[in-house]
Amino acid sequence: MQLVTAEKLGMLLGLSFFFGLSFEGFYWNAARSRPGGIRTFPLISLSGAICYALEPQFATVFCVGLIVLGVWLYPYYRAEVAGEQAADRDADGIMVPLCNIVAYLLGPVALTQEPWLAFALTVAAVLLLRARDRLHTLAESISGQEIIALAQFLVLTGVVLPLLPNKPVTSLTPITPFQVWLTVVVVSSLSYGSYLLQKLLSAQGSMFFTSVLGGLYSSTATTVVLARRLKEEPRNRHELQSGVVLATALMYLRLGVVVAIFNVPLALALAGPLVTLALAGGALAALCLWLGKRAEQGAPATAPEAKNPLELTAALIFAVLFVVISISSSWVKAHFGHVGIYWLAALVGVADIDPFVLSVAQGGVAGLDKHATAIAILVAASSNNALKAGYSVVFAGWRRSLSIVLSLVALGSLGLGIALWWAYGAQTVLPPT
Repeated sequence: MQLVTAEKLGMLLGLSFFFGLSFEGFYWNAARSRPGGIRTFPLISLSGAICYALEPQFATVFCVGLIVLGVWLYPYYRAEVAGEQAADRDADGIMVPLCNIVAYLLGPVALTQEPWLAFALTVAAVLLLRARDRLHTLAESISGQEIIALAQFLVLTGVVLPLLPNKPVTSLTPITPFQVWLTVVVVSSLSYGSYLLQKLLSAQGSMFFTSVLGGLYSSTATTVVLARRLKEEPRNRHELQSGVVLATALMYLRLGVVVAIFNVPLALALAGPLVTLALAGGALAALCLWLGKRAEQGAPATAPEAKNPLELTAALIFAVLFVVISISSSWVKAHFGHVGIYWLAALVGVADIDPFVLSVAQGGVAGLDKHATAIAILVAASSNNALKAGYSVVFAGWRRSLSIVLSLVALGSLGLGIALWWAYGAQTVLPPT
């Protein structure tokens, strides 16, 4: 039911008050005052709503009001960009005038659009305002080469992806070129989002954030990085051991997210086991940290430097692997049935499980029902833990990585146990689609 005008005005006052409160909270200790605030923004928003309501067909009064607002803000902006203000570290450029304009535009948006849009506009403006310093730090930490890589990826996402055919081009697999590249886009976007968060939180220097975000990006890559650090910094071994296990725990949640993007029923079927495995991994990570005592008292381990995952070569390799695994899965299913798929899942688990998981999740294997698909994903994830345990031993040695190996073996065994229970003891748990 649409909100009546009085309720919309109440919502507008509340949102503009929140916006003004955040604005004043951000600038409360500034040396000079700025136009806008907890009283000004509600008045500006109401002015925008009234001006639009007076003549909504052509919005002439609203446009005149916008011009008047610009004239009122111009002296402040001119002083802001003047020579004596430009050298001031508190200089804001056009940020303050834009906040006032957003408050003015919020009026007609609240009156004419769905409530969620007004809420989203206000929250986005507040977040961009409050995150000014962190966003500037993030921009300074990203090199020009990374910007070029992101631009290339956006071209492949926004230009190439819509042009790809969404029909199978071979009888070897039902997967279409559009599905292949869409998978690359989704996985790369998730990895890049994790990378940006690592950059944004790099000042925290927290191994906890590194492990969490690393698990969302690639638990295998995080294991290799932390295992190498474990060999170099034995005094922080328990924090690093805990970080490896925590990254693996987050891997299960990441799998649930990427599967849900392409196959919601399958994700719902896997939700229970994946959440259980993630919680078990978190408990094992806490146990590694709690039971261990540092050989020497030293500074806490610092977070390793994040590496940009957005590389076109890596994206193309992922696409090729996706197609090869999809074709191989179809062939194995045709010749060896479900058991063959389970063995293939165990084999691909010691490499990169994403191409396999997303291939079966999108129906890349004809005749593979939801029950068998869920089992195959659990087998692949459990097998991947063996790979990470092996990396830990190779890069850190047996003695330093013993806690990691035991924890990952325990998680892998639990995942395989659930898969075997579904396969042989509870076929009715997941009815075939």
